[in-house]
Amino acid sequence: MSVCNFTIPFSGTAEELMEKTKDAIEKQGGNFSGNTQSGNFDVTVIGNSIAGSYSVDGNNLSFVIDKKPFFIPCETVESFLKSKLA
Repeated sequence: MSVCNFTIPFSGTAEELMEKTKDAIEKQGGNFSGNTQSGNFDVTVIGNSIAGSYSVDGNNLSFVIDKKPFFIPCETVESFLKSKLA
């Protein structure tokens, strides 16, 4: 069962977006595997693991977060990812 689901619209190509996404996750010490259609990631933020998957549909990047600390709201995870992908 997923913990959070949200979609972030983007401009540009899926290839550019995946480079940004991979870079943002790896700069946080996380792991990223996937392509321009879908993939998985995990990252540690403030000593806590956040893990999930993504899929690309047109110019929308959809996230399913499967694991996150209970005290971090979904909105915070979404805001963080939006800021890194802007």
